[in-house]
Amino acid sequence: MSIADKNIEMIKRIPTLIPDRLDEARDVIAEDFVWHYINPLLPQIEGDYVGVDGLKDFFKKLADLTGGTFGVRLKHAYAVGDELVVAHALPGMTLDGQTFETDAAVPWRIVDGKVTEAWDIPAVYTVRMDDAA
Repeated sequence: MSIADKNIEMIKRIPTLIPDRLDEARDVIAEDFVWHYINPLLPQIEGDYVGVDGLKDFFKKLADLTGGTFGVRLKHAYAVGDELVVAHALPGMTLDGQTFETDAAVPWRIVDGKVTEAWDIPAVYTVRMDDAA
């Protein structure tokens, strides 16, 4: 298995959406890991979150903001060389009474077998509304 394939598998096993289970991924997340969240429509949670504890804090804030409705499906993960994996994710949630799903790109940087950095970039202007809501 190539380094790129190993990196994709590493990203797929990080339970990023379950803050209570993030400790299970400490062996693959660098101590100084940084999660960059970029979303001009949610400025109250935009910013950088450091380490596993910072990532847990981010997802707790997101859960609080969405009334616990936030969830995500991983659509694809692509290796870009031996250092980067770009994930196409489909986050869904209810926010301000509206239920929707959107696309997100999450580039992950892997250095020396550890995830060191990730950028969560949602497509905030092209959401798909849930007709049942």
